[in-house]
Amino acid sequence: MSSSGSSPRKFPHTEGNLNSDLISFLMELAEYENIVGRNVFKSNAYKTAASVLASHPKRIASGEEAAKLKGIGKKIALKIDEFLATGKLEKLEKIRGDETSTALKELARVSGVGPTKARQLYDEGITTIEQLRGNPEKLTHHQRIGLKYLEEFEQSIPRAEIEALEGALRRSLSALPEPITLTICGSYRRGKETSGDIDVLLCVKSSLDGNATSTEDPKTAKEKHGKKFEDKNLLSRIVNLLEQDKIVTDTLSLGDTKFMGVCRLSDDTPHRRLDIRLLSPDQFHCGVLYFTGSGLFNKEMRSVALSAGFTLNEYSIRPVGSTGVAGEPLPVTCERDIFDYIGMDYKEPHERNM
Repeated sequence: MSSSGSSPRKFPHTEGNLNSDLISFLMELAEYENIVGRNVFKSNAYKTAASVLASHPKRIASGEEAAKLKGIGKKIALKIDEFLATGKLEKLEKIRGDETSTALKELARVSGVGPTKARQLYDEGITTIEQLRGNPEKLTHHQRIGLKYLEEFEQSIPRAEIEALEGALRRSLSALPEPITLTICGSYRRGKETSGDIDVLLCVKSSLDGNATSTEDPKTAKEKHGKKFEDKNLLSRIVNLLEQDKIVTDTLSLGDTKFMGVCRLSDDTPHRRLDIRLLSPDQFHCGVLYFTGSGLFNKEMRSVALSAGFTLNEYSIRPVGSTGVAGEPLPVTCERDIFDYIGMDYKEPHERNM
């Protein structure tokens, strides 16, 4: 699936899946609703249904069977029935024949071009990638880079390439005076053979072992660990180092804690989208859990957390009191701590492909 401002790369992989044809039409509907219809609710409903079918071990034989799966409603079940009966979907046939829909979808292939920008370009008479290349002044820096590497970003990244890149990143980071821990999240961490982009989480390693918090006063430990994270130039130094080592080729954006850019393993491999997040020690494990996904697994886990009296996000897990107000973040030394707090059996990353 092509890359775009709507991130369809995040859709489930269909290769070899027993329900690949059903997943594909749901993905296409999700993309349409996001880019053309600009209905995030409908788009997310189709994405959820696609994710559910992607993890279902059997071939779906009817809409009724699909509707029994959590995350698939009656309306989507009816579309599945129509597709199984006819081999097509009337709504999709109309969408594919609509020039406006086709143009907006084409423009949104470019990383950084979302639904609003695609519509703006279309209203200005730009309907194809070729026309867009002839009008670079209409694009932001991010969008120009997305256009430059359009075809490369659309290629799936083999697992072996990410493994090699992980090794290169670790070698580069070893040159820093700070000991840095690195985790590549997303579908790669969940064991998938291909990925759409590369999500890297970093943290100062010495403050992650959990030993300090067991012997120090919590307030003292929090203050000390917080100071380790006050180096506003750390991520900038990391990116500079990766540029010198010819791993990072382009920067889309760079802040104190988040980098969005482009990387390349070697001259023989395509350019890839790379996101790096620098997290504080008390946020790292919640961040790893969240950015590992899948999205559907995260949704289920947040629901379990709420039922158990906690609120969970990518930054922290906090108890919710009788008044409904969340308390202070709880100490987390590993992902298992989060599962234990909410009374949920631990799932290995490869078991989170929902």
